[in-house]
Amino acid sequence: MAVMVDIPQEALQPIEDDPDIEFDQLCRDLEQANDAMPDGYRAEIIGGKIVMSPWSRGRYLPILHSLQDQVSAHTPPGHRASTSPNLFVFPQQSRGYGPDLHVSDTTATNIDSILLPGSALSLVAEQTSPSTRFADLTDKVSVYGRGEVPVYILIDMTKSAVTVYYDPNPDYGYLAHRPIKFGDKVHIPAPFDFELDTADWQS
Repeated sequence: MAVMVDIPQEALQPIEDDPDIEFDQLCRDLEQANDAMPDGYRAEIIGGKIVMSPWSRGRYLPILHSLQDQVSAHTPPGHRASTSPNLFVFPQQSRGYGPDLHVSDTTATNIDSILLPGSALSLVAEQTSPSTRFADLTDKVSVYGRGEVPVYILIDMTKSAVTVYYDPNPDYGYLAHRPIKFGDKVHIPAPFDFELDTADWQS
């Protein structure tokens, strides 16, 4: 179950009601709390709160490894696929997410901070779990799309299905998507341009 961490109201009072300052304060709070995070939990910034969610179960790993192997063979120059626990921030939308898999510009993320720029991302993937499924299907679709991440791969473990979102727009989010069931293939568009094979994802 996700844990909602409420920040004291006095810490969230923005100067002149400036949402950028409020988000900056959340980022600072998260950075300070990072070392004290309970084992097995990760933190994201969703809806003005720091949300802690438990790490995924080991049975999720084969799918994630298959995805990483396939995506890695088609990454754009200067980008790298990783499942490391990194936090990417979208300040204009007051969000910070730690995707299950991400492909990002290695130059843009080579910084001395746990807060990495969402603009560095060329692809993200999320595997749903009981604690994260709602945000993965709603909030993250909107934020990644409006943040102009080229590709978002949503792996719905509840329905054994994959949806590929693409053609992002800063005003409307993703303008197109392709859903499939585990076992089928789906095209991953530019800047990757390959057929993702999920034949071995069936349990």
